[in-house]
This record gives sequence, structure tokens and C-alpha cells, in this order.
Amino acid sequence: MAGAQEAAGAAKPSGSNSGLLGLAAALAVGLGAIGTAWAQSRIGAAAAGAIAERPEMGGLMLVFLALPETMVILGFLVAFFVIGKI
Repeated sequence: MAGAQEAAGAAKPSGSNSGLLGLAAALAVGLGAIGTAWAQSRIGAAAAGAIAERPEMGGLMLVFLALPETMVILGFLVAFFVIGKI
């Protein structure tokens, strides 16, 4: 356990790069969120039309609306890796 804690402590960013690492983390989350919002707006419009024509497809359309959320989750993971918290 002590070796893992020492290795995690050694991976912390230096003072000169911490601003750029913060910017990279913010871009990973922010651009992922923008992409997700754009995708969900398109999927939501298509899902509303599909459900109006065939109401039994409602559950499937909810799955399609949830799929783009993985981009934001992966953006958070990348941000944590960049900052060095994981």
C-alpha cells in the first residue's frame, strides 16, 4: 500500500503545467458535454417523432437518449487522469 501511495504522490503535476492541465481537463469535460447536448437534441427530436408514430418504441428511445451520456462520463474520466487524481 505504501508503494502505491508514493507512486500516486509522484504523479502530481508541477506548478508550471498545472494551469495547462486544468485547461485540458476542462476541455475534456466541456467539449464532451457540448457534443452530448448536440447529440441528444437530434436524438430527442427523432425520438419524439418515432414515439408519435409507434408508441411501443418509447423504451427503446429512452435507451437511445441515454447512450450519448457516455461521452460526458468518459470526459470526466479523462479529466481525472489528466489532473492525476486517479
